[in-house]
Amino acid sequence: MNTDSFSLRHNGTRAKNVPNMLKTIGVDSLEQLIDETIPDEIRLNAPIDLPVGLSENEFLSHMQNLAGHNKIFKSYIGLGYHEPITPAVIQRNIFENPGWYTAYTPYQAEIAQGRLEALLNFQTVVTDLTGMEIANASLLDESTAAAEAMGMLFSVRSRAQKKAGVSKFFVSNEVLPQTISLLKTRAIPIGIELVFGNHEEFDFSTEYFGALLQYPGKYGQVFDYRAFTEQANANEIKVAVAADILSLVLLESPGNFGVDVVVGTTQRFGIPLGYGGPHAAFFATKEAYKRYLPGRIIGVTKDMDDNRALRMALQTREQHIKRDKATSNICTAQVLLAVMAGMYAVYHGPNGLTYIANKVHSNAVSLANTLEKLGFEQTNTAYFDTIVIKADADKVKEVAEQNEVNFLYIDKNTVGISINEATTPRDLNDIVFIFATVAGKETIEIENTSTSKILPAVSRKTTFLEEAVFNSYHSETEMMRYIKKLERKDLSLNHSMIALGSCTMKLNAAAEMLSLSSAQWNNIHPFVPVEQAEGYQILLKELEHQLNIVTGFAGTSLQPNSGAQGEFAGLMVIRAYHESRGDTHRNICLIPASAHGTNPASAVMAGMKVVVTKTTEEGNIDVEDLREKALAHKDNLAALMVTYPSTHGVFEATIKEITQIIHNNGGQVYMDGANMNAQVGLTNPATIGADVCHLNLHKTFAIPHGGGGPGVGPICVAAHLVPFLPSNPIIKTGGEKAITAISSAPWGSSLVCLISYGYIAMLGSRGLTEATEYAILNANYIKARLEDEYNILYTNERGRCAHEMIIDCRPFKQQGIEVTDIAKRLMDYGFHAPTVSFPVGGTIMIEPTESESLAELDTFCDAMLAIRSEISEAKADNTNNVLKNAPHTLAMLTAEEWELPYSRQKAAFPLPYVAENKFWPSVRRVDDAYGDRNLICTCAPIEAYAEA
Repeated sequence: MNTDSFSLRHNGTRAKNVPNMLKTIGVDSLEQLIDETIPDEIRLNAPIDLPVGLSENEFLSHMQNLAGHNKIFKSYIGLGYHEPITPAVIQRNIFENPGWYTAYTPYQAEIAQGRLEALLNFQTVVTDLTGMEIANASLLDESTAAAEAMGMLFSVRSRAQKKAGVSKFFVSNEVLPQTISLLKTRAIPIGIELVFGNHEEFDFSTEYFGALLQYPGKYGQVFDYRAFTEQANANEIKVAVAADILSLVLLESPGNFGVDVVVGTTQRFGIPLGYGGPHAAFFATKEAYKRYLPGRIIGVTKDMDDNRALRMALQTREQHIKRDKATSNICTAQVLLAVMAGMYAVYHGPNGLTYIANKVHSNAVSLANTLEKLGFEQTNTAYFDTIVIKADADKVKEVAEQNEVNFLYIDKNTVGISINEATTPRDLNDIVFIFATVAGKETIEIENTSTSKILPAVSRKTTFLEEAVFNSYHSETEMMRYIKKLERKDLSLNHSMIALGSCTMKLNAAAEMLSLSSAQWNNIHPFVPVEQAEGYQILLKELEHQLNIVTGFAGTSLQPNSGAQGEFAGLMVIRAYHESRGDTHRNICLIPASAHGTNPASAVMAGMKVVVTKTTEEGNIDVEDLREKALAHKDNLAALMVTYPSTHGVFEATIKEITQIIHNNGGQVYMDGANMNAQVGLTNPATIGADVCHLNLHKTFAIPHGGGGPGVGPICVAAHLVPFLPSNPIIKTGGEKAITAISSAPWGSSLVCLISYGYIAMLGSRGLTEATEYAILNANYIKARLEDEYNILYTNERGRCAHEMIIDCRPFKQQGIEVTDIAKRLMDYGFHAPTVSFPVGGTIMIEPTESESLAELDTFCDAMLAIRSEISEAKADNTNNVLKNAPHTLAMLTAEEWELPYSRQKAAFPLPYVAENKFWPSVRRVDDAYGDRNLICTCAPIEAYAEA
């Protein structure tokens, strides 16, 4: 065994097992299987042009060398990013723990109660500190959250405002520059007119539907927005506030002066800077807007035994259901980071947060007073953590960088300094020394002060975080046990295979992730001069090159920080391309009926009109219907959005004909990269004729799902689209004709890009191809084992699936069994359900990935076959059976009474292997409808509300 081979460690399939797997499938070789799966005309003629893979040890040495190119200065730049202190108990037990970072989105609530509780804690923190009624379970970053607020307020305009065409949105000059850039990206396609100005001079005209304020302002000034909000409310103008969450410990909640939405980032609640991300944004609003609230909401409900349970609430408002009628395309949250931020609040509690906020504020005031003694003018009249100093910025920068310190250089005579939790007395004295040097004076010692610079009118008077969870776990022992208690309730990849079609839950190798805990990678502000982040620059440019090679394209932007944002970015690049050619009228986007729900939602966000094309009985795109619609709309055709292989798990042989039809009629082809795990090394988007694709780095390229995020969705484009790749207003990125920003940070969630870089570097050219081959092998093996008992819905003309397959469960309704019953019963067998009812209702979509072993594949198949036998025993007129009652909890099995018509063993230990490693669902089947009728999204007990 070659212990240097990362491919050997990543791929679960052993070479010795391949012959028997091929025999089961009915082919003579792996080459034959691939030939029968992928059309010849789109196969690559040569290996992908990447180096041989590194060993894990070589890679770790390489990363250490790269890290040495980064310069870790003390950064007081602010602008929404601040150095935090991550409690070690949270770093070790959540951030570095596969029990948390390998979990999937909690769609299967019964085996996700731990994550759901952690997210409920997060929502409670947000609602308490913002003073709003309801919050979601995080968004991608502050700028995205602000754009979502603008979009939501546009959607909830009054009937009269809609009839009058009211479309102006006021944006204060105090809003962060990266947020302004992203607002521009989002506003234009949907017909919103942005108006920028001084909020103190705003005229509250009836032409406006909403306004966005920053609290504190971008350079730290704290404004009293009460009069503004009162007048806005009187004029039917809804107000959104982007707030600093730590400042809200000392500043009054925006909700208490009548705003409609509060957004921001929880980055400074223990989340590393990571050169820009990932960080969990927050979004809080009034309950009246709950049906328009973007993203996921965690709500309280009850299970079959009337016990309290948690689940994702109001899912019918999401893009998967509403598609082109959705108010947002948000699909990914930042769950892992939201969990960490919520746990930061749990660990510190209200008293600890108050101590931290007071320390930050006191340090800022002390620094300001000391610098004034040196003769410098400080111009903020009220502030929390940021002071503004009048000084020669060039001189300050020269001396500061000599002392490895970064400030914000606002203009040639103005310097901003944002104090953070990690700032020590020594750090403050270092800052004083820098300014003393600039002034040509002897330095003086910092003098601590208790003076407050927060306006009494906006000083916080309301209590927060009074629930028991925030007042119970303040020793490390207690905190460690609480985290472990929640972890035990969740089924993650560290327990068993999660065979989710379209979501590619593969190995997230430890070697890929070790560097994320290093301060040389995770403690860099996204707006430092690029020469200070040379290691990052080398790595990110190489990752862009790697992705260019894999896709066959000419350019890549890493900025989109989710797959859905990648879709939107790709379409906006296409839009810009058409506009550059004078084709501003091209706004028709063709989308197959089988497409992921984010596709039509993204197209509408990009200002396009969706035209749905049919699929054939075999599940393929109906080429003639596509041709007909492309011809009908040829004068206005902007794009086709196509997933390849198809959402149905098949490499459609007509794909090149399809892309040519679009090009012949003036459109561009956008390929959704959700199924890229079946392409890498064997074909690519450029070869099939696409112009742009997004890639889910949290799928194909091994970034962990983190319980529902972080995700990264970079876009790769052909040469003619490279000039339009997205920019950033502070650090130059993108092409010569760049569109405005897609996310807050220049390179999006840079920190987790280290993982995908490692995945590609260690697998190398052959390893990447082999991973794809094994993914296809494993899927076809499962298909072969199950197809005699289950109907496989779609295959190609040779009877092959790609890396995933769809099993049709609709015939089981004759026995009274629904697809949900199978999903819940799988929990008793120790498995998370595959994807349920997507892309076809009443089906499950299975994707094993390449990193699962034959033993695990067989165990899963054994479970599925045993469930098929149980289905045969079920009767439509008797719902008291093992499937309808699933999942079975420990409380059920240990109760004195057992009145069910089957044994306890059949309920909980249906196959011998289960007893060796039993996973117990912590609640019985949850009542979704009850939770939606009685919506509660904070830590309040279930007794706090009654059924409507």
